[in-house]
Parts: sequence; C-alpha cells; structure tokens
Amino acid sequence: MNTLSEDLSGAHRYFGKSLSYWLNAAALAAVCGSLIEALFWQIAFNELPCPLCQLQRVALTLAGIGMMLNIRFGPHATHYAIILASALAGATASVRQVLLHIAPGDTGYGSTLFGLHFYTWGFVSFVIMMLFCAVMLCIDRDQLQRSKAATTCALSTFLIALFFIIAAANTFSAVAVCGFGPCPDNPTQYLWQK
Repeated sequence: MNTLSEDLSGAHRYFGKSLSYWLNAAALAAVCGSLIEALFWQIAFNELPCPLCQLQRVALTLAGIGMMLNIRFGPHATHYAIILASALAGATASVRQVLLHIAPGDTGYGSTLFGLHFYTWGFVSFVIMMLFCAVMLCIDRDQLQRSKAATTCALSTFLIALFFIIAAANTFSAVAVCGFGPCPDNPTQYLWQK
C-alpha cells in the first residue's frame, strides 16, 4: 500500500526532480520576489523601511535560507524548522505593526498594494509559509528519513545566486538606513544624507 507522499512524489517527478524540489523552488522564488519588491519600493519611491519592516525582511531572508537548504541538500526537518521559526518571528513583527496602526483614522505606515499595507501582506505571507511547512512535512515525510543531497541544476544555481544577491542588497540597505546601531523609528533619509 502506497502512502500519500509516495504517490505524490512518484506521480510528480518532473525532469528528475521531486515535487518537494519544485515547491521549495517556487517558495524561494516568491521570497526573492517579495524582497525585490521591498527593495524596489525603497529605491523607486524612497520608502525607507522602519525597524519592524527590517525585522520582516530578516525573517523573509531566514525563511529563504531554509528553502534554499531544501533545494540544495534535499528536504530535512531542520530546514523546515528554520522556515517555521522565521515565519513565526516575521508574523509576530507583522502583526505588531498591524496593531500599531489599527486605531480609527490611522492611515498606516508606507504605501499600500491592492489596498493593504506591506506589513499586512507580510503577515499573510508568513502565515502561508507556516501552512507551506505543514503541508511539506506531510509530503516529505518519507524523504526526511533518508535525506540525501539534491542534484544541482541550472534553476537551483540561479535561484540560490539570486537569493544571495538580494540578501546582500538588503543587508547593505539596512546598514545604509540604520548604520550599526538602532534604526530610527520613522526613517526619512539614508545615513550619508545627514
């Protein structure tokens, strides 16, 4: 009798990669897209990230590290634990920011996208990441026992390189806004503009 995870992984093998590989690659691409969008908004519209925004970017980056490890080394419970812990921390920072701006008449911090502020989208994203981990732990149940290194392909190499570039750009951005000390509550300019 085949288990559900065996059926899914056997039925969804595509180009020699498992369903887990493709779902983790899609999730890492989504994390990269979110971080690129945050940087774009920061540069194009001069919307500097507040301290809670910085924490959400760090949480996204840490979750991306868990996904990257699953792509590169195969699924492992520790990798999903990294994603879950990061998503929980990011959701906490996001919901804290939502609650700061929940009073009537408060317009919130920063711009909106489809009517919601980025920190609200962040909360939704982190909840989706937690659900992603729950589903993936069920799908990868059998593979977690025999976790072996995944083979490298052009897609995984590209995604991992892109992720590292975006993480470096976000680190540079954080230093440009905050320096090596505490971030200003409502940043309005980069440190070199003072």
